[in-house]
Amino acid sequence: MKRYQQVRSLEDLSYVARQSKHILTLFSGGVDSSYLLYKLSQTGCKVTALTIDLGDGVDADDLRHITGFFNVDLKIIDAREQFAREFIIPAIRANAQYMGIYPISSSLSRPLIARLAVEMAQTLGCDAILHTANQSQNSLRRLNGALSQLNFNGFIGSPYEYSAFSREEKIQALAQAGLPRFQARGISGDANIWVREYESGALDNPEDFMMPEALFKWTSCRSAQPDELLSVCFERGAPVAVNGQTLPLLTLIEHLNAVVGRHGIGRFSGLEHLEGGEKVLEVREAPAAMLLMAAFRHLETATLDAALLRQKLALEQTWVNEAIEGRWYGMLAASLAAFIRTSAEAVSGTVFFNLRSGVADLAAIKARDPLYLTDRDGWEKQIARVRGSRSLADLSPSLTPAYSLTA
Repeated sequence: MKRYQQVRSLEDLSYVARQSKHILTLFSGGVDSSYLLYKLSQTGCKVTALTIDLGDGVDADDLRHITGFFNVDLKIIDAREQFAREFIIPAIRANAQYMGIYPISSSLSRPLIARLAVEMAQTLGCDAILHTANQSQNSLRRLNGALSQLNFNGFIGSPYEYSAFSREEKIQALAQAGLPRFQARGISGDANIWVREYESGALDNPEDFMMPEALFKWTSCRSAQPDELLSVCFERGAPVAVNGQTLPLLTLIEHLNAVVGRHGIGRFSGLEHLEGGEKVLEVREAPAAMLLMAAFRHLETATLDAALLRQKLALEQTWVNEAIEGRWYGMLAASLAAFIRTSAEAVSGTVFFNLRSGVADLAAIKARDPLYLTDRDGWEKQIARVRGSRSLADLSPSLTPAYSLTA
């Protein structure tokens, strides 16, 4: 039973404020979330801004300056460990790539953001949870979907779903209010420890787009790098070590983003569908994601039988689709996750890559319980000896006809 009410426009804010004692809004410190704080500050309702740190770095002083200007409380949650453990590990095991083109990102982060927002709203006694996704952003249905599945009892949604204002209009309004700190930019971005993604502006037209080199962080390729041998060890479907050194999961991912990225490995471009079926272009960089998913694929191929792998391949894109459509907390997603998690329990071993400019070449696979052959000639000779031990005399009864064509 639906227990929430949807917020879809800026005009809804005055009604929400009258019906609420306390509003929680997701806050990044950017133009959209700052403009929402500005509009909420005019309602007189108590407001708390919630920032979730997923690994892109949080400038707490900057966030406090903006929220303090509007007399809004600020809460910052470091959720990097949770994100890596509860969302990135399943993504590695599911080979979570949109249409097999690029690693998914906001599809993984939005369910966690929504869950933490619900927990914070319940702690603070908030009647509403607002965010700033718009109709051209798939985060709209992912956040709304997660918030509704988590059974938050109150107002949810984004006032930008139906209210469209340009970035320049918001910047001007904030400047007039006394915050002349924002600047227009051509490309929008969203980042966490797994993926940095870019869209809009210069990327609007897939037929003619240009990605400024300066926006790349992990794959900036400032100078030529010598070839490098790198190994990743997995235990029961989770990465635990790089080059033989055991690392905490978060540290391991950050390390691979730096090491793999400096070879220019892990750039992706591709189209993604909106809720109505339209397509938009996105550019991403994800060095650690690229290498870890490739390593896991090789290792599970080495340890799982072909029939199981075929079924898993068929289910992976269904898992991805549930995530991108905002149904992370649904029954189908939970069932798929259980299947994938169970199959991953058997996947342990080490995969080696030779890193060179723009490419990670597979160098070796060493599975703990492998199904692969390491000596094909020796295996064939052994099979031949076993089969050759059976003489024609031993086989003769089976060659006797069971019936005769003559009476």
